[in-house]
Amino acid sequence: MFIVRWILGRIILLLSFVFSPRGLKRDAQIQQQVDEQTQSLTLYQFAACPFCVKVRRQMKRLSLNVALKDAKVSPHKEELLAEGGSPKVPCLRIEHANGDVQWMYESSDINEYLTTRFAAQEQPCQG
Repeated sequence: MFIVRWILGRIILLLSFVFSPRGLKRDAQIQQQVDEQTQSLTLYQFAACPFCVKVRRQMKRLSLNVALKDAKVSPHKEELLAEGGSPKVPCLRIEHANGDVQWMYESSDINEYLTTRFAAQEQPCQG
C-alpha cells in the first residue's frame, strides 16, 4: 500500500506542477499589503495530499504568500496536534490582530476563507 500511495502522490504532484494556475496580477502596492496580511497565516500540509494541493492551487491563483509547514515533520506535527487539536491536513492557522488563533481544517472552507478575504483585493495591475 505504501508503494501505491507513493506513486499516486508523485502523479498528483506532477499534475499539479504541469497544470499550475496563473497567479493573480495586482498592483505592487496592493500585493505588498496582501503579503503583509498573509504573514499571519500558516498552512500545515502534506506535499502530495490532494486536498492540500487544492488549497495550494487556490493560494497560487490568488497570489498569496502563505507560510507552509510539513505536518509529517517534527515539530510541526506536534504543533498541529497540540494547538490545532487534530493531526488532519490541510489546516490553516489564522492569527488575528487581537492575538487570537483560529485553526481551519477543511480544504473547501480554507479556500472559501482565502477567496472571501483576498479576492476583494483583486485590482488590475497598472502598466
